Amino acid sequence: MGENATALQTSLERLLDAPGVIGVALVDAVTGLVYGTAGDATEAAGGAESSEFAALVAQRLGEAGAEGELESVVLTSRRRHQMLFSVVRPAGDPLLLAAGLDRDRANVALALRSLGDRVTEVLG
Repeated sequence: MGENATALQTSLERLLDAPGVIGVALVDAVTGLVYGTAGDATEAAGGAESSEFAALVAQRLGEAGAEGELESVVLTSRRRHQMLFSVVRPAGDPLLLAAGLDRDRANVALALRSLGDRVTEVLG
């Protein structure tokens, strides 16, 4: 287990290289359990809050007639951006990658692309 935890931590830390990313967390989308964090974990949001918010957004999208699964969500405040990404895996509960970004240093489109492209590396 220690080797897997170290690999996960290393993968999460690499995500901090994206411009403006100040914290990331890997969260169980069903239970809210946080599997790992890097950077400022408080900026990446809490596990339970992230999973509840993603479930609410997915439910509302379904009620509005959207098809398919939730891919990502971006929230913006005056100080930061909060991003949630669905992480597809072959077995087990779905996961979320939560990322907190400094609004003054981050380019939202670039961060979405960069983190979205690299989210599967977290489980690699």
